[in-house]
Amino acid sequence: MSRGSPPLIGITADVFDASGNSANNYREPTLFLPQRYCRAVERASAIALILPANHSSTALRRVLSLLDGLVISGGNFDIHPRFFGEKPIKQLGIIKSQRTEFELELTAAALKRDLPVLGICGGAQAINVVLGGSLYQDIAAQLPGAGEHQQSAKKLIGGHHVRVQYGTRLHAIVRRRILEVNTTHHQAVKKLGRDLVTNALAEDGVIEGIESTKHRFVLGLQWHPEVLAPRQLLQRRIFSAFAAICKERHRD
Repeated sequence: MSRGSPPLIGITADVFDASGNSANNYREPTLFLPQRYCRAVERASAIALILPANHSSTALRRVLSLLDGLVISGGNFDIHPRFFGEKPIKQLGIIKSQRTEFELELTAAALKRDLPVLGICGGAQAINVVLGGSLYQDIAAQLPGAGEHQQSAKKLIGGHHVRVQYGTRLHAIVRRRILEVNTTHHQAVKKLGRDLVTNALAEDGVIEGIESTKHRFVLGLQWHPEVLAPRQLLQRRIFSAFAAICKERHRD
Protein backbone atom coordinates (compact mmCIF):
# COMPACT_ATOMS: atom_id res chain seq x y z
CA MET A 1 0.00 0.00 0.00
CA SER A 2 1.39 3.39 -1.00
CA ARG A 3 2.07 6.15 1.52
CA GLY A 4 -0.77 8.28 0.11
CA SER A 5 -3.45 5.59 0.30
CA PRO A 6 -5.97 5.27 3.16
CA PRO A 7 -4.91 3.27 6.24
CA LEU A 8 -5.90 -0.39 6.40
CA ILE A 9 -7.76 -1.28 9.61
CA GLY A 10 -8.53 -4.85 10.58
CA ILE A 11 -11.76 -5.68 12.43
CA THR A 12 -12.25 -8.98 14.23
CA ALA A 13 -15.20 -11.10 13.13
CA ASP A 14 -17.62 -13.00 15.34
CA VAL A 15 -18.07 -16.78 15.25
CA PHE A 16 -21.20 -18.92 15.15
CA ASP A 17 -20.45 -22.48 16.26
CA ALA A 18 -23.02 -24.96 14.92
CA SER A 19 -21.75 -27.90 17.01
CA GLY A 20 -24.87 -27.99 19.19
CA ASN A 21 -27.36 -28.27 16.32
CA SER A 22 -29.07 -31.49 15.32
CA ALA A 23 -28.83 -33.02 11.85
CA ASN A 24 -32.36 -31.84 11.12
CA ASN A 25 -31.44 -28.25 11.92
CA TYR A 26 -27.96 -28.16 10.41
CA ARG A 27 -26.09 -24.90 10.15
CA GLU A 28 -22.41 -24.76 9.29
CA PRO A 29 -19.92 -22.76 11.40
CA THR A 30 -20.09 -19.13 10.30
CA LEU A 31 -17.91 -16.05 10.61
CA PHE A 32 -19.78 -12.74 10.61
CA LEU A 33 -19.52 -9.04 11.46
CA PRO A 34 -22.27 -6.39 11.71
CA GLN A 35 -21.82 -3.95 8.86
CA ARG A 36 -21.86 -0.95 11.22
CA TYR A 37 -18.22 -1.59 12.22
CA CYS A 38 -17.00 -1.40 8.63
CA ARG A 39 -19.12 1.66 7.91
CA ALA A 40 -17.75 3.53 10.93
CA VAL A 41 -14.18 2.81 9.80
CA GLU A 42 -14.93 3.73 6.19
CA ARG A 43 -16.61 7.02 7.22
CA ALA A 44 -13.33 7.88 8.89
CA SER A 45 -11.60 7.56 5.48
CA ALA A 46 -9.96 4.20 6.18
CA ILE A 47 -10.22 0.77 4.58
CA ALA A 48 -11.85 -1.99 6.64
CA LEU A 49 -10.56 -5.56 6.50
CA ILE A 50 -12.55 -8.30 8.29
CA LEU A 51 -10.37 -10.71 10.26
CA PRO A 52 -11.66 -14.27 10.74
CA ALA A 53 -10.80 -16.10 13.95
CA ASN A 54 -9.07 -19.00 12.26
CA HIS A 55 -5.53 -17.78 11.58
CA SER A 56 -2.46 -19.67 12.70
CA SER A 57 0.11 -17.71 14.69
CA THR A 58 2.28 -17.40 11.60
CA ALA A 59 -0.61 -16.13 9.47
CA LEU A 60 -1.66 -13.77 12.25
CA ARG A 61 1.77 -12.13 12.31
CA ARG A 62 1.66 -11.80 8.53
CA VAL A 63 -1.75 -10.12 8.64
CA LEU A 64 -0.63 -7.71 11.36
CA SER A 65 2.35 -6.68 9.26
CA LEU A 66 -0.11 -5.40 6.63
CA LEU A 67 -2.39 -3.48 9.00
CA ASP A 68 -2.20 0.13 10.15
CA GLY A 69 -4.71 -0.36 12.97
CA LEU A 70 -6.93 -2.92 14.68
CA VAL A 71 -10.51 -2.87 15.96
CA ILE A 72 -11.47 -5.60 18.44
CA SER A 73 -15.22 -5.76 17.96
CA GLY A 74 -17.93 -6.60 20.48
CA GLY A 75 -20.20 -9.63 20.61
CA ASN A 76 -22.66 -11.62 22.68
CA PHE A 77 -20.17 -13.71 24.64
CA ASP A 78 -17.94 -13.62 27.74
CA ILE A 79 -14.20 -13.97 28.23
CA HIS A 80 -13.63 -17.10 30.30
CA PRO A 81 -12.20 -16.18 33.73
CA ARG A 82 -9.37 -18.70 33.35
CA PHE A 83 -7.68 -16.02 31.26
CA PHE A 84 -7.45 -13.78 34.33
CA GLY A 85 -6.88 -16.43 36.98
CA GLU A 86 -10.40 -16.92 38.34
CA LYS A 87 -12.97 -19.71 38.45
CA PRO A 88 -16.30 -19.17 36.69
CA ILE A 89 -19.39 -18.15 38.63
CA LYS A 90 -22.85 -19.39 37.67
CA GLN A 91 -23.77 -16.07 36.05
CA LEU A 92 -21.02 -16.44 33.44
CA GLY A 93 -22.52 -16.15 29.96
CA ILE A 94 -21.82 -17.69 26.56
CA ILE A 95 -18.20 -18.68 25.93
CA LYS A 96 -16.63 -18.60 22.45
CA SER A 97 -13.23 -20.16 22.97
CA GLN A 98 -12.08 -19.93 19.35
CA ARG A 99 -12.82 -16.24 19.13
CA THR A 100 -11.46 -15.37 22.57
CA GLU A 101 -8.16 -17.19 22.06
CA PHE A 102 -7.73 -15.58 18.64
CA GLU A 103 -8.53 -12.07 19.87
CA LEU A 104 -6.29 -12.29 22.91
CA GLU A 105 -3.37 -13.51 20.81
CA LEU A 106 -4.07 -10.90 18.14
CA THR A 107 -4.34 -8.09 20.70
CA ALA A 108 -1.13 -9.13 22.44
CA ALA A 109 0.74 -9.19 19.12
CA ALA A 110 -0.71 -5.81 18.09
CA LEU A 111 0.30 -4.20 21.39
CA LYS A 112 3.80 -5.62 21.04
CA ARG A 113 4.05 -3.93 17.62
CA ASP A 114 2.52 -0.70 19.02
CA LEU A 115 -0.24 -0.97 16.43
CA PRO A 116 -3.12 1.44 17.14
CA VAL A 117 -5.95 -0.55 18.78
CA LEU A 118 -9.59 0.34 19.39
CA GLY A 119 -11.49 -2.14 21.58
CA ILE A 120 -15.28 -1.96 21.58
CA CYS A 121 -17.33 -3.55 24.38
CA GLY A 122 -15.79 -7.03 24.71
CA GLY A 123 -12.79 -5.65 22.84
CA ALA A 124 -12.09 -3.28 25.73
CA GLN A 125 -12.23 -6.24 28.11
CA ALA A 126 -9.82 -8.17 25.88
CA ILE A 127 -7.29 -5.32 26.04
CA ASN A 128 -7.52 -5.27 29.82
CA VAL A 129 -7.08 -9.04 30.15
CA VAL A 130 -4.11 -9.13 27.74
CA LEU A 131 -2.37 -6.51 29.87
CA GLY A 132 -2.85 -8.53 33.07
CA GLY A 133 -6.11 -7.04 34.31
CA SER A 134 -9.24 -8.83 35.48
CA LEU A 135 -13.00 -8.59 34.94
CA TYR A 136 -16.19 -8.71 36.91
CA GLN A 137 -17.81 -11.83 35.51
CA ASP A 138 -21.27 -10.41 36.15
CA ILE A 139 -21.92 -6.83 37.24
CA ALA A 140 -25.24 -7.56 38.92
CA ALA A 141 -23.86 -10.47 40.94
CA GLN A 142 -20.54 -8.94 41.93
CA LEU A 143 -21.37 -5.24 42.21
CA PRO A 144 -24.56 -4.92 44.27
CA GLY A 145 -26.22 -1.58 43.67
CA ALA A 146 -24.76 -1.10 40.19
CA GLY A 147 -27.03 0.24 37.48
CA GLU A 148 -28.30 -1.68 34.47
CA HIS A 149 -25.60 -2.01 31.81
CA GLN A 150 -27.37 -4.40 29.46
CA GLN A 151 -29.49 -1.79 27.75
CA SER A 152 -30.04 -3.44 24.39
CA ALA A 153 -33.38 -1.68 23.88
CA LYS A 154 -31.57 1.68 23.97
CA LYS A 155 -28.63 0.64 21.83
CA LEU A 156 -29.54 3.01 19.01
CA ILE A 157 -29.99 6.11 21.15
CA GLY A 158 -27.89 5.71 24.30
CA GLY A 159 -29.09 4.65 27.71
CA HIS A 160 -26.94 6.23 30.41
CA HIS A 161 -24.20 8.79 30.97
CA VAL A 162 -20.50 8.40 31.59
CA ARG A 163 -18.09 10.95 33.04
CA VAL A 164 -15.01 11.34 30.86
CA GLN A 165 -11.84 11.77 32.89
CA TYR A 166 -10.05 15.05 32.34
CA GLY A 167 -6.56 14.82 30.85
CA THR A 168 -7.13 11.51 29.05
CA ARG A 169 -6.87 10.87 25.34
CA LEU A 170 -10.62 10.23 25.23
CA HIS A 171 -11.26 13.66 26.73
CA ALA A 172 -8.98 15.25 24.14
CA ILE A 173 -10.96 13.48 21.39
CA VAL A 174 -14.55 14.17 22.44
CA ARG A 175 -13.88 17.44 24.32
CA ARG A 176 -16.71 16.71 26.75
CA ARG A 177 -16.85 15.63 30.39
CA ILE A 178 -20.26 13.93 30.06
CA LEU A 179 -21.29 11.53 27.27
CA GLU A 180 -24.51 9.62 26.77
CA VAL A 181 -23.58 6.09 25.73
CA ASN A 182 -25.19 2.79 24.79
CA THR A 183 -24.02 -0.27 26.72
CA THR A 184 -24.95 -3.93 26.36
CA HIS A 185 -22.45 -5.61 28.68
CA HIS A 186 -22.68 -7.61 31.91
CA GLN A 187 -18.93 -8.11 32.36
CA ALA A 188 -16.72 -5.12 33.19
CA VAL A 189 -13.15 -4.16 34.05
CA LYS A 190 -12.27 -4.94 37.66
CA LYS A 191 -8.50 -4.62 38.08
CA LEU A 192 -6.81 -2.44 35.48
CA GLY A 193 -4.09 -4.01 33.37
CA ARG A 194 -0.51 -2.73 33.10
CA ASP A 195 -0.11 0.89 31.97
CA LEU A 196 -3.89 1.34 31.64
CA VAL A 197 -5.91 4.19 33.10
CA THR A 198 -9.65 4.76 33.35
CA ASN A 199 -10.93 7.37 30.92
CA ALA A 200 -14.70 7.04 31.50
CA LEU A 201 -16.83 6.03 34.50
CA ALA A 202 -20.53 5.28 34.72
CA GLU A 203 -22.58 7.05 37.37
CA ASP A 204 -22.45 3.87 39.50
CA GLY A 205 -18.63 3.74 39.35
CA VAL A 206 -18.34 0.96 36.75
CA ILE A 207 -15.39 1.51 34.41
CA GLU A 208 -16.71 2.29 30.93
CA GLY A 209 -13.47 3.25 29.19
CA ILE A 210 -9.74 2.55 29.41
CA GLU A 211 -6.62 3.66 27.58
CA SER A 212 -2.92 2.95 27.58
CA THR A 213 -0.35 5.43 28.81
CA LYS A 214 2.45 3.51 27.11
CA HIS A 215 1.28 2.87 23.55
CA ARG A 216 0.74 5.15 20.58
CA PHE A 217 -3.04 4.63 20.66
CA VAL A 218 -4.88 2.00 22.70
CA LEU A 219 -8.47 2.86 23.55
CA GLY A 220 -11.09 0.54 25.04
CA LEU A 221 -14.75 1.56 25.27
CA GLN A 222 -17.53 -0.49 26.87
CA TRP A 223 -20.18 1.18 24.71
CA HIS A 224 -20.81 0.94 20.97
CA PRO A 225 -19.69 4.17 19.27
CA GLU A 226 -20.10 2.52 15.86
CA VAL A 227 -23.87 2.36 16.45
CA LEU A 228 -24.17 5.99 17.53
CA ALA A 229 -21.65 7.42 15.03
CA PRO A 230 -24.10 8.00 12.14
CA ARG A 231 -26.11 10.40 14.32
CA GLN A 232 -23.61 11.73 16.88
CA LEU A 233 -20.56 13.83 16.06
CA LEU A 234 -18.84 13.03 19.36
CA GLN A 235 -18.88 9.30 18.56
CA ARG A 236 -17.62 9.92 15.03
CA ARG A 237 -14.69 11.84 16.51
CA ILE A 238 -13.51 8.61 18.15
CA PHE A 239 -13.19 6.85 14.80
CA SER A 240 -11.71 9.93 13.13
CA ALA A 241 -9.01 10.22 15.80
CA PHE A 242 -8.26 6.51 15.58
CA ALA A 243 -8.04 6.57 11.78
CA ALA A 244 -5.78 9.65 11.91
CA ILE A 245 -3.30 7.82 14.14
CA CYS A 246 -3.48 4.79 11.85
CA LYS A 247 -2.73 7.04 8.90
CA GLU A 248 0.28 8.50 10.69
CA ARG A 249 1.59 5.01 11.32
CA HIS A 250 0.95 4.10 7.68
CA ARG A 251 3.19 6.99 6.62
CA ASP A 252 6.05 6.03 8.99
